[in-house]
Amino acid sequence: MPFGTLITAVAMLQASAGNAEAVDVAFEEMVAQENTAAIERIEASNALDADDPAQLINLGIAYAREGRIVEARAALQAAAKAETRYRLETASGDWVDSRWLAKKALAMLDQGQLTEGRRFASR
Repeated sequence: MPFGTLITAVAMLQASAGNAEAVDVAFEEMVAQENTAAIERIEASNALDADDPAQLINLGIAYAREGRIVEARAALQAAAKAETRYRLETASGDWVDSRWLAKKALAMLDQGQLTEGRRFASR
């Protein structure tokens, strides 16, 4: 999976119990790299859940793109440690474990790869 070209798109989640659940993760805003709008949309979501890895991953990436590194790291670390765990569909169509994706995003953050202009997403 080429992480340098992924688009942040965590939109459809498949819960471990097998129930599909739609969560607002600002997919369109993330793809368009409208980071401020993505942050506002995720933070304003009625379904905002501090333990939802999909929201936390996209929020962390949007923060990173805006240069809000401390907040980005906190959101991504929370996703990596979240008790809730999903298989997330990336924009490239791959399904990956949410903790793995969060840890990969943290590594990319450490390497400076989640800055404005990069595209990374999970759905």
